[in-house]
Amino acid sequence: MADTEPTANDYRPPRWLRNAHVQSVLGSSPLRRRSAERRLQALGATTTEHLIDGGDGVRLQGLHSAVPGQSSRGLVLLLHGWEGSVDSNYMRMTAAQLLGRGFEVFRLNFRDHGDTHHLNEGLFHSNRIGEVLHAAQDVAARFPRRPLAVAGYSLGGNFALRLALQAPEAGLPLAHAAAVCPVLDPARTMDSMEQGLPIYLWYFERKWRGSLARKRELFPQFHDFDDRTLGLRMRPLTQWMVERHTDYGTLDRYFDGYSIAGPRLSALQVPVSILMAEDDPVIPIQGFRELDLPANACLEIAPWGGHCGFLENARLDGFAERWIAGRLAAALG
Repeated sequence: MADTEPTANDYRPPRWLRNAHVQSVLGSSPLRRRSAERRLQALGATTTEHLIDGGDGVRLQGLHSAVPGQSSRGLVLLLHGWEGSVDSNYMRMTAAQLLGRGFEVFRLNFRDHGDTHHLNEGLFHSNRIGEVLHAAQDVAARFPRRPLAVAGYSLGGNFALRLALQAPEAGLPLAHAAAVCPVLDPARTMDSMEQGLPIYLWYFERKWRGSLARKRELFPQFHDFDDRTLGLRMRPLTQWMVERHTDYGTLDRYFDGYSIAGPRLSALQVPVSILMAEDDPVIPIQGFRELDLPANACLEIAPWGGHCGFLENARLDGFAERWIAGRLAAALG
C-alpha cells in the first residue's frame, strides 16, 4: 500500500475536542499515557538505552527502538519539548507510528530532562544546540547506512529546525526535519504565556523548579542558589539563569540566540515540514505568518490542535504523530 501523507486539512476533530485548552491538557493526560505505553509495547520493538557524546565532555542519554526482523527504511531522531522527556506521551505515540511504518527511532533526552540530571554539572538552556548537533552526529555514526531524519515538538521542534539549518555545514547527513508547534520567537512565547491562561505558566514553572532543585541536590558545590531563587516567576528566573549560567548577559540576547523567527529559516538546505495550530495557546500564530521560508519548506496550519495536542477522538489518537510518520515516510521513500 502506498504511503499516505496527511495534511492539516485532514485534521477535523469532533466539536467537543475543538477547544485549545482541552487539546493541550488532554495531550499530556494519564489516560493518554497508558495508551502510549500499550501501543509501543504491542509492536514488539527492542529498545536499548545509550549514553551519547554531546562533545566537550557532555553526556546525553537516549533510547533506540527497532522491530526485530524488520528491514529499516530509516532512522528518526525524536526531540521532546521543554521539561518533557523520551517518555512523554507524544514521544511514545510518535515512536509507535514510526516503528509501525518501518522506521527505527532514537528518542533523545536533552540535558537535565528525564532522569539525566546527574550526567552533567551545567544547567540545560535552550541555546545548547551544539551538544544536540554533536549528539545527532554520534547517533548517526552508531546507526549508519540508514537515511536520517529528525522530528520534534515545541522546543524540540525549534531544535529540529536548527539542526536542519546547521546540518550541511556540520556534515550531518540529514534528509528531512519535521516540527510540530515549534518555538519560533522565544520573547513572544514568554509574553504569550504571561498574558494567557495561568495554567501553562504554572505548569512550566513547577517542572523547571523541580529540575533546578534536583540539580542543586546533585551538585551542591556548583549550584548553591537558595529557595528564594527557586520561588521566582518564569521571567525573573530565566533572567537569573541567563546572567549566571550563560554567556548571553541579557534576556534579549539569550532569546535571540535560539530564535528562528522571520528570515532565519530562509537559508534552509534540508527539506522541512512544519505543523502548527491556529489556536495554540502557548506559541503565537502570527510569527508563522511572518516566516520567510524557502521552496523546500512546507508550513501547514490547522484551525485546531492547541499546543502539541492534535487529538482526533475519544481514544485520544493523535493526528500530529500520524502527520510526522506520513511526512517522513514520503520524504525518505
